[in-house]
Amino acid sequence: MLTHDDILQYEEILQIIRAGVGFGINKVRVTGGEPLVRKGLCGLIAKLNRISGLNDVSLTTNGVLLKDYIDDLIDAGIKRINISLDSIGQENYAKITGRDYFERVWEGVELALKKGIKPLKINVVAMRGVNSHEFPDFARLTFDYPLQIRFIEYMPIGNARMQSRQQILTPETKEMLRELGDLIPVDNEANDGPAYRYRFPGAKGEIGFISPISRHFCSDCNRLRLTANGMIRSCLLSDHQVDIKTPLRKGMTDGEIRDLFEVALNHKAGVHCIGSSKEYKVNTSMSAIGG
Repeated sequence: MLTHDDILQYEEILQIIRAGVGFGINKVRVTGGEPLVRKGLCGLIAKLNRISGLNDVSLTTNGVLLKDYIDDLIDAGIKRINISLDSIGQENYAKITGRDYFERVWEGVELALKKGIKPLKINVVAMRGVNSHEFPDFARLTFDYPLQIRFIEYMPIGNARMQSRQQILTPETKEMLRELGDLIPVDNEANDGPAYRYRFPGAKGEIGFISPISRHFCSDCNRLRLTANGMIRSCLLSDHQVDIKTPLRKGMTDGEIRDLFEVALNHKAGVHCIGSSKEYKVNTSMSAIGG
């Protein structure tokens, strides 16, 4: 459990991001854990949106508190939101998460769409025997809603509870959606990241696939992650990190902050080892990294 002193303060985050813009960073995603549980988050987002040179500020949330904060988020300048949602069945959602909050999440989805959030992306981690029976139901949502439903290959990070036999890779997921029609490729845009986008004929929304295991995209990845406890991580699938909090609190200059960004960037590998024949494990949990 992190203490208050362990966690970066908002002004420290803002200082790091301002320095990062000078290093070439032009977009920021606020994620977690669950970012909306932290007091004053919308104020941070508003300040991020006022940083010159930062072109895009977006949010990833589990959606439980989204309906309570959607107006404040829009006022703060949020235009793009990702919602982590691994089931659209109330009972299965409660089984996966341990909480019966599906109705709250879906109310948040519909309200965000009504308020004009675009794109609104639903991130679905693909898990055989857990939510694989719902894949066609997720995909059908795109016929009625302008959502981007993104199927993400499971990454064995931290204390993984899922067995390798439960992993579903993108080619199999695509096959499971074949009954709904042909998937028509959609050209990627600047903020799409590693997702490959498709659309069913006549659909209002889109389908996306993120394939870190079956289709490595390490060589194209330019993302860095700033953790809540002040570490810069160059890769989700590596435990290597650079401590930025300690030198920051000792009076580090913006130029020295940019030097640490470069150190982290130089540790980005051309390919990760997850799914290879090597025995390899990432010990840090996804919620601590900020996926």
